[in-house]
Amino acid sequence: MDVTVLRPDELTTADISEWHAMQRGDMALANPFLSPEFTQAVGHQRTNARVARLTVSAPEGPRTVGYFPFERHALGSGKPIGSGFCDWQGLIHEPGLGWDPMELLRACDLAIWEYDHLAEGQTPFESAGTHRARAASPIIELNGDLSGYLEHRRHGFLKEVRQKERKLTRELGPVRLVFQSPDPRLLDTLIRWKSAQLRAKGIRRNLLSEEWFQAILRELFDQSSEFCSGALSVLYAGEEVVAMRYELRSPKVLAGWFPAYDTRFARCSPGIVMFLKVAEAAEDNGIARIDLGKGPEPYKQDLKTAELTVTEGYIARNTAKAAVLRTRMASGRAARAAIRANPTVHRAAVKAAGAVDRLR
Repeated sequence: MDVTVLRPDELTTADISEWHAMQRGDMALANPFLSPEFTQAVGHQRTNARVARLTVSAPEGPRTVGYFPFERHALGSGKPIGSGFCDWQGLIHEPGLGWDPMELLRACDLAIWEYDHLAEGQTPFESAGTHRARAASPIIELNGDLSGYLEHRRHGFLKEVRQKERKLTRELGPVRLVFQSPDPRLLDTLIRWKSAQLRAKGIRRNLLSEEWFQAILRELFDQSSEFCSGALSVLYAGEEVVAMRYELRSPKVLAGWFPAYDTRFARCSPGIVMFLKVAEAAEDNGIARIDLGKGPEPYKQDLKTAELTVTEGYIARNTAKAAVLRTRMASGRAARAAIRANPTVHRAAVKAAGAVDRLR
């Protein structure tokens, strides 16, 4: 197998077409985070973004059998494309393809490839990797039967959602959803709402406040490709915008990313009211699966029909650079664990981080 490493913008029209065909052929690869459009949007903002094209010899000439989007950091440290905000990671490939992870890393000039949302079905990476954790990633399988889906939700849960919707209607006016709104001003509002929500939770790292990340969101928002576009859904009650969701969509998958709501209406739970309407709109638009993302949040447990498994870990070659990187990773994880284990130290660290952010 031959490997050619490219920058995302060096992908040809034929590459994009072949990549899409591989995604169509396997539901595990249909997630929009694995699309060439997502890779290229990240590449426009991160100069270390790369794509490995995998080819094999064939009678009619070299045949492309896979694409591996990744980022190359210092000392040959590799991470998935969009590291820190990509919720589905791995190699896009032809059905049944096997590959040698160590040879792939060597060809990409990587000592280590570290992942935190490795997709199901990436068997060679699973076999060669050192795993830290596996987590459930709840999904909703619509299968063209939304009424059947609703019938299997907990009765008390659905009753409460309907009550909240009626409350919104009484206080503000009829509730309606705009699926995939084209209004960029509403995207600005969602960014503002979500940033405020993260600050209120004491979360220091807020990607949404970074101009380069906003540029990625806007590029995907303007993207017309059916294989990956930023879908901004907006819930109105009367004339008020009460909740929004920014998601990525492909022909068959809607991947949750940034939900937010107007905190003035928190008592009406507009976020969960909105979600059921998004599920209805998704089905009408041919979506077969809604990916809720990994996490134990109670609402995901109420909404899910099944779970996928995502893996956190790394693959390392037997090199001096890899040994250095493993040591750094271990010491960093140990330090973070020690801080989290001591509530006093943890509170001081959060307070100090907030003070630094205010000075920037």
